[in-house]
Formats: sequence, C-alpha cells, structure tokens
Amino acid sequence: MLAAKDCGLQSRKEETLKRYEVIAIIKTDVAEEDINAVIERSSNIIAERKGVIAKTEKWGKRRLAYEINKQKDGFYFFIDYAGDGSIVAEMERNFKIDDRILKFMTVTKEGAVTREGIDAEFAAAEVKRTQIRIETDNTAAGRDDKAASDSRPARPSFRKPAPAPREGNTTKGE
Repeated sequence: MLAAKDCGLQSRKEETLKRYEVIAIIKTDVAEEDINAVIERSSNIIAERKGVIAKTEKWGKRRLAYEINKQKDGFYFFIDYAGDGSIVAEMERNFKIDDRILKFMTVTKEGAVTREGIDAEFAAAEVKRTQIRIETDNTAAGRDDKAASDSRPARPSFRKPAPAPREGNTTKGE
C-alpha cells in the first residue's frame, strides 16, 4: 500500500511542469534545411522527454549587437515550452556541441503549469487567432465593397492641423 501512494505522488509530480523559453542564434551562412534541422532536433528533444511545446517561431535574419565568432548577422529562432530540467540540460548540451549555433539563452518563466493548463492556453490562443482571422477577413471584404461603390479611392490627408493659439502670447507689433 505504501508503494501505491509513492507512485501516485510521483505521477502528480510529473504532471507539474516548469515553463521555459529558449532563443538561439544560428550562423547565417547555414542552409535553410540545416536551420530547419536544428529547430526540428530541439523540438524532438522536448517531445522525447515528455515536454510540451507551446510555440515555435522563426524570427529570421537580424543584425547582432556585437560580433560573435566573426559573424555580424544571425538567424534567430524562439521556442516556448514546458518540461523539466533534464530537457533544458539536454538542449543546452546539444547547442554547445553544434558549431552552427552562435549563442543561446534559456529563461524560466514564472510559475509551474500542468498539462491541462497548457492545453487550455492552446485552446484560448487558437480561439483568439480564429477571431482575428475572421475580423481581418471581414474588414478586407468591407474595404472591397466600399472601394467598388466609390468611383475614386479615398486618400489620406497629410496636412498637419493648425496649432491652436496660445493664451497670453502676443506677437510683436500688436
């Protein structure tokens, strides 16, 4: 009976995950397939160790603030995930070994989360994305209808409004 309680506590402990964000910079002379391979390998490390990926973004090529290994530009990517410390250790070990990675940084986000909480966050984010997509489609359709009804398109006004007269200031000669 004692062993059953220990197993129950351990399974509850595994359900609580910490949230992490990692940003890495890859050399720009690397091919697009290699960039995708690095990101895919990082995602596989998280999945193999029972982590949950919240978001993966390619930020693209950007100018570095300072030279790193004689490189002035780098390709940035971002992964937001939930997992345990072994995932972080393995990802950082792989980043250190890989010569294509110029720099990386892993940051712990506030609080521990559960898988259910992450799933709820994904669902809320998907609903929000769907609403934004519907709104942009509707505004684009409204613009098309308005443009079809008007004979000429509306132009934005580039004139600055005249400054309001200030009280107490008078010009010379008055």
